[in-house]
Amino acid sequence: MLAAGVYIYAQFNGVIRNMGSELAGEEEPLNVDDVFINEALTSDERLSGYTNIALVGIDTRDVTSVDYANSDTMIIASINNDTQEVRMVSIYRDTYLNVNPLDPTYDKANSAYCRGSAAQMLSMINANLDLDITEYVVVDFRALARMVDALGGLTVYMTQQEALMVNDYCVETSEVTGMEYIPLDVPLPEVQNIEPKDYELNGVQAVAYCRIRKTDGLDFKRTQRQRLIIKKVIEKAKKKGLGAVQAIITDVLPLCKTSLSSSQILKMASQMFNYELTETSGFPICHIEDWVGNLDCVIPVTLQANVSELHAFLFDDQDYQVTDEVRAYSQHIIDMTGYDESWIVRASQASVVAHDGGESDTIN
Repeated sequence: MLAAGVYIYAQFNGVIRNMGSELAGEEEPLNVDDVFINEALTSDERLSGYTNIALVGIDTRDVTSVDYANSDTMIIASINNDTQEVRMVSIYRDTYLNVNPLDPTYDKANSAYCRGSAAQMLSMINANLDLDITEYVVVDFRALARMVDALGGLTVYMTQQEALMVNDYCVETSEVTGMEYIPLDVPLPEVQNIEPKDYELNGVQAVAYCRIRKTDGLDFKRTQRQRLIIKKVIEKAKKKGLGAVQAIITDVLPLCKTSLSSSQILKMASQMFNYELTETSGFPICHIEDWVGNLDCVIPVTLQANVSELHAFLFDDQDYQVTDEVRAYSQHIIDMTGYDESWIVRASQASVVAHDGGESDTIN
């Protein structure tokens, strides 16, 4: 048993040393001291019972490096260290936030990574959302595609419109990843009243599904699809056992950039079967879509109210009071957009009707 354990550990270590080897980029390892955290949180014990990691998807179609590209997928994965419960929140890419707390600059959230790589992206998340995240994992299209293929594909329930969009997105996704796919067998739009059904998706098709943003719900629905795929990956990996975890690590880590150490990765891999993904959501929860100058943005209404809701959702902190920094950012957004507390009820109703389609994002 000891020999087997040493062998497996050596195998994993060998793969981990190869981490990121297939990604283009020359950035130095992240210095935690470069990540901004609101001053009041540096001695706050409320977040100490959780491991929070930023999961980042980079769109590298038009750039050669993962170090400075738009982070079109940003998900906060929060692990309760006592219960092993995991909750996830997607930050909508077009959210209007302060993307540089050291030199206040308001722009779309997905521009922070492009401006200053992982350190600035984490600083943006921490400053605006009152968090203290210093760990991250960055991947591109290929990493997700390989992960799904390593598991033997995923079963996803889709509408006719979604299936047609998957076929459309697969063309470019296949070119970018260098991986093959077979078009889904789905009737053309001229054939009406086709009921939703299960489709078997390979890696390229699963990535294409995650990229859909031109159906009902637009980008808000897209983030929900992304969280669904993560949920299905976890479920299938648990069913297939340790071999699946090893295959994922072997195939995917070369396409990952992360701050996690080899010991952290090994520990999390060994605990994977204890993790339970329960609830997921999007941020800002209450929002309005409008132009801010020449930017078509998702405007939090208000940032202060949304951050309080976020802490209630992630950490069950029902009475969270935001820091002075978040209060100041929130007021600046109000001054720039005119959407103050009086808009909260209307924004909340609009968010549910326009973007959630009446569907619950709770995972049972």
